[in-house]
Amino acid sequence: MSSYSVRPATARDAKAIAEIHVATWQAAYKDVMPQDYLNKVTVEKRQAYWREAIEYSEPQVLVATQDDKVVGFVGFDRSRDAKTRSTVGEIWAMYVSPDHWAQGAGVALWDGAREGLKEEGCTQVTLWVLLRNERALQFFEHAAGFKREMPSLKTVDFGSAKLEEIRLKRAVD
Repeated sequence: MSSYSVRPATARDAKAIAEIHVATWQAAYKDVMPQDYLNKVTVEKRQAYWREAIEYSEPQVLVATQDDKVVGFVGFDRSRDAKTRSTVGEIWAMYVSPDHWAQGAGVALWDGAREGLKEEGCTQVTLWVLLRNERALQFFEHAAGFKREMPSLKTVDFGSAKLEEIRLKRAVD
């Protein structure tokens, strides 16, 4: 039984979400992305983004809490990829505070997002993961049942670094 609860994010969660977003990027990508790029990912910028996302439900945002403290979040909606059917959803972002990694918060968030996507009529769900983000790939493939779509590989610029992302996909059921 998970000690995490999942609920829809509210405007007052935006700062906690931003802090988790930045802390997770700093921890997960420290050996992957240039430090000058990571330094540009600030709580202030992320807070503004997430406040707007929560206000307009684009994407829908859920938070995982433990003892009323926000420890992770997931943003999901319809797929942003060109030429996808309206029944394809996408996990836009999912981050858990590093001190809660591998303790069940990610699974709780995935379960919440999956239910939300089902309610939206989605039958498939995708997400993009950096190939060098082994922790995320491990979670999504083993804990959440996603499979890699090999022809989907794309290169994305992160400051002075060009990194490869791959799309993962699974049925929503």
